[in-house]
Amino acid sequence: MLAQRWMWIAWPAFLVAGLLEMLVFAFIDPQDLHWFSQDLDLSRQAIYTLAFFAFWFLAMLSSALTTLLSLPSAEVNR
Repeated sequence: MLAQRWMWIAWPAFLVAGLLEMLVFAFIDPQDLHWFSQDLDLSRQAIYTLAFFAFWFLAMLSSALTTLLSLPSAEVNR
């Protein structure tokens, strides 16, 4: 059951991260990004990769919170 819950969290988050990646980088050039007024000294591919994993992590947090809130209180409190 635990593996199934992880798939409920990870798979939709993966799909959302992919969509976010396409939407964000359709409008933003990775070479134009700055971090605290400094240019990012990373390749485009590195920025795409880091952004994807950041989007995936945030979407997983959202899915995990939804999964936690959908549990009955008896299961949460055991």
